[in-house]
Amino acid sequence: MKNDVTEMLNLEFPIFAFSHCRDVVAAVSKAGGLGVLGAVAHTPEQLEIDLEWIEDEIGDKPYGVDLIIPAKYAGDEEGGYTTADLVKLIPAEHREFIDDILARYEVPELPADDELVAGQGGMDRAGAAPFSANAAGPQIDIALAHETAFVANALGPPPPHLIEAVKGAGRLVGALAGRPSHAEAHERAGVDLIIAQGSEAGGHTGEIGTMVLIPEIVDSTSLPVLGAGGIGRGRQMAAAMALGAQGVWCGSVWLTTDEAETHPVVKEKFLAATSADTIRSRSLTGKHARMLKSAWTEEWARDDTPDPLGMPLQPILAAEAQRRINRSAHHAGSGAEKLSNYFVGQIVGTMNQRKSATAVVMEMVDEFIDAVESLKGQLEY
Repeated sequence: MKNDVTEMLNLEFPIFAFSHCRDVVAAVSKAGGLGVLGAVAHTPEQLEIDLEWIEDEIGDKPYGVDLIIPAKYAGDEEGGYTTADLVKLIPAEHREFIDDILARYEVPELPADDELVAGQGGMDRAGAAPFSANAAGPQIDIALAHETAFVANALGPPPPHLIEAVKGAGRLVGALAGRPSHAEAHERAGVDLIIAQGSEAGGHTGEIGTMVLIPEIVDSTSLPVLGAGGIGRGRQMAAAMALGAQGVWCGSVWLTTDEAETHPVVKEKFLAATSADTIRSRSLTGKHARMLKSAWTEEWARDDTPDPLGMPLQPILAAEAQRRINRSAHHAGSGAEKLSNYFVGQIVGTMNQRKSATAVVMEMVDEFIDAVESLKGQLEY
């Protein structure tokens, strides 16, 4: 395929694969798309290891890195909060509610020898707060010290220092948008590529559906646009490109691939789920994010429980609980199994077969060609 996006990044197919798993990233880049490593949860050391591994696997094929760097963050004026600063802001009633959930569902405590010390929330309390510019700074430096071709910011317009650093290194920068106004702000900020992400998407997402959003964003910007949200098959890729996108950004569809490191219990839930089994919830990150429905989302949606805290307090609050749930969810019928879930989009309804990431790419391309040829046939007289 040939368009602005494929030429900008030297791709065979304009299929971008967002994944926290380096194996998925490498597989998609080797298949002719662009694997994009979600690095927000990586320590600098982990990111260094994963990028070196990816580059060894893919050779001179391009790949990207996705970060979360808000333009503004509480505590910036004082040099940035640490996680310990934020822990002090968590209300007692929220701690008590988490404890109550875990007790009622009989989720075991973390063992004494767990690599993440119980009571620490799985986070370095002396370190920079999660989702902050201070936390992402080392990640940017590491990404640009490697052969990263593309850097995306998943939360708002990339801050000026990110754009300057990426462009100064001769790389491309992109950002996700859930409204035309977001795309306009991204273009003013100086990005190269817009990802128009509809409400069907997994993870942080807005309220506008992909079918409506893509043409609105295409009409609002002069930049190339990728379609995202509910896209995991070739017919959906064809639809996105018919709406004006020059490629697609897919995340959820890789979660059930052979390469994905998705928790085995959650992967089984995904394979069995329908497109109606997801919900936009603030229960994991403090911002609306689409995820699988579970006892966890039901507990936070009750009228008699505290509302989730904002970002980044909610992920700090939930971190240790999620660690405990994930450690015990493999026990069939357990409370931990009922609570277990993860971010996923409405495309989960068709993610019902085990296959490799390479197979997903090839099937998307084949179905895309069939869809385009079918439409062309309807124009012949």
